[in-house]
Amino acid sequence: MAGASSDDIFVIVLFSTFVSMAQGGSARILDFVNIPVSMVLGVALGAVTGYFLSRFFETAYACKHCVRNSMKVIIVLGTSFLLMAVETWLKDVVSVSGLLAVVSMACVIKIKSIPFVSQRLSQKFGKLWLAAEVILFVLVGAAVDIRYTLGAGLSAVAIILIALVFRAVGVLLCMTGTALNGKERLFCVIAYLPKATVQAAIGSVPLALGLPCGQIVLTVAVLAILITAPLGALGMDFTYRKLLTKDTGNS
Repeated sequence: MAGASSDDIFVIVLFSTFVSMAQGGSARILDFVNIPVSMVLGVALGAVTGYFLSRFFETAYACKHCVRNSMKVIIVLGTSFLLMAVETWLKDVVSVSGLLAVVSMACVIKIKSIPFVSQRLSQKFGKLWLAAEVILFVLVGAAVDIRYTLGAGLSAVAIILIALVFRAVGVLLCMTGTALNGKERLFCVIAYLPKATVQAAIGSVPLALGLPCGQIVLTVAVLAILITAPLGALGMDFTYRKLLTKDTGNS
């Protein structure tokens, strides 16, 4: 789960960088240098923000001004939008990843909070995601031109399948030196096949920005969801009994 989250963050940061390059019409060495810079500064900004938020919540509780969990969710959401805005404000000065800042902030809040509070916050954000997920996929589906999707044909499907092969190789390389056996590694490859949420979130961005490649990017993103989501879900459902064993150790 941690690896999947890190993978999504890395992809989003790279996607944002390449979109900026596409808007500028050229690729500069500085653009690639800004990738690690934006990641480091984003994590640092989020960590500092998360620390001050956690201190604010603790101070309010110590002064008998208890902040309800619902209000904490609103404050965290508002701060998240602020961090995303900071990325835009500073883009001409220094590269900062707002998305990484949001994730880093949430991690620090979870670390600094007591388990009961972090669990309640996670549950409330989970309830918000139930509605947000539906809205996200409905909006993406509404933006898709079915005729263009059909016109993309086998070339788009081939790109997705080739990408899955490289992804599988990458997963296997990441597990080099681990204690996982061959069956467990194969299951990890299958578990990494589904792609949906990130594709739905960023697939329409180039089209919204008016880039010439916007329609094809959205088309491939939707096809990736339609192909990999059921492929991975069915693959995990049919293979986990054969490839995985339940740890019954006494540790």
